Amino acid sequence: MMGILGAKFKLIIRQPGIFLSMTAMTLIFAFVLGLGDPGSISIPIYAENDTIRHSSIGETLDASDTYTFNWMTKEEVKRSVADGKAEVGVELLPDGFRLHVGVESGFVDLIEQVVEEAYMTHEQIARLTEAASTKGVDVSTHDVEIAIAQPPFHVNKQNFQLDDAQPYTQTYHALFGFTLFFVIYTIGTLVLQILTEKDMGIWDRLILSPVKKWQMYVSNFLFSFLIGYIQIILVFSIFRFVIGVEFNGQFGLATILILPYVFAIVALCILLTGLVKTAQQFHAVISIVAVSIAMIGGLYWPLDIVESEVMLMLAKFVPTTYGAEIMRGVAVYGASFDDLLQPIGILLLMGVFMAGIGIHLMEKRHI
Repeated sequence: MMGILGAKFKLIIRQPGIFLSMTAMTLIFAFVLGLGDPGSISIPIYAENDTIRHSSIGETLDASDTYTFNWMTKEEVKRSVADGKAEVGVELLPDGFRLHVGVESGFVDLIEQVVEEAYMTHEQIARLTEAASTKGVDVSTHDVEIAIAQPPFHVNKQNFQLDDAQPYTQTYHALFGFTLFFVIYTIGTLVLQILTEKDMGIWDRLILSPVKKWQMYVSNFLFSFLIGYIQIILVFSIFRFVIGVEFNGQFGLATILILPYVFAIVALCILLTGLVKTAQQFHAVISIVAVSIAMIGGLYWPLDIVESEVMLMLAKFVPTTYGAEIMRGVAVYGASFDDLLQPIGILLLMGVFMAGIGIHLMEKRHI
C-alpha cells in the first residue's frame, strides 16, 4: 500500500497541474472577492437648487457610509444612467425626489428608501422648528438638528449569538467558500484515477501481486484525501501568515476541523465514480454536482439570506453546508470543538455512507 502511495505522490510531483491550478484559483478568487476594497457604491445625484443640496437632505445623503452620492448636473445624471455607468440616479426636488432608473432591481428600492428617509428627517426638523416658533421659543434649524443628533436616551441592542461573536465578514466567507469549492475538483480528479486505472487494466495486474484490493482502495482514498487536505492547508496558511487573516486566533483548530469535510468530499467523489461509466461522464457530473452543492450549501452566499424552505431543506443533505458551518463557527464565532460536534458527526456519517455505496457500485459493476 505504501508503494502505491509513493508512486502516486511521485506522479503528482511530475504533473502538478490540477493541484497548482485549483490552489491558484482559490487564492485569486478569495483574495479579489474577500480582501478587495469594494468601497461604497457611487450614486449620481442632482439637486434642483443649492438650497436643497445644502439642506439637511443633502447633508444626510453625504454622510451615508454605504453609498457615495456624486453631485452632478441633471444632464450628467441622465447620461450616466443611460450609458449604464449607474443603475439609478437621484434628482432632488423641493417637494420630493425623482429616480432615474436604468436597471430594475432591488438595489433601486434600497436607494429609494435612503433618499426617502433623508426627506423624512428634513420634514421632521422643519415641523419641530415650526412648532417651537409657534410657542414663542426661538429655536433655529441648527439647534433642532443638534437635538436630534443628541437624543435624551439611547437604546442598546443585543443579538442572540455566541459570546464575543464577530459580525459576518466577506473575507471569511470568500476564503472558506472558494477553498471548499475548488478542492472538490482537485479531489474529484484524483479519485477519477481509480476508474482510469481500472479501464487501463492496471488493477487487474495489481490483483495478481501481493497487494490486496482493500489496500488499493485505501491507498487511493488516502492519496486523494491528503492532496485535498494539503491544498486547503496551503491556502489557509497563505492567508494566515502572508496576508494576515487572523482566523479569530483559532487557525490550528480550523486546520483540524476541516478534516471531516475533506473526508466527506472524497467519499462523494467515490460515489460519483461508482455511478458513471466513463471519465467523460465523470467530468460532466462532477462539474454539475460541485456547482450545485456549492450554491445549495452556502459557499456562494450565506444561507441566512435564503428564504426558500425547499433550498434550506436541500442544504441539510449536502456536505458543503456543514463544512461552511464548521469554518464559520471556528473563525467567526470562536466556537470550540464541542460546539461543532453535530456538523462534524454529520460529515463523518455522510462520508461513511457515500464511500460504502460507491465502493459497492464499483465492485458490483466491475469497473
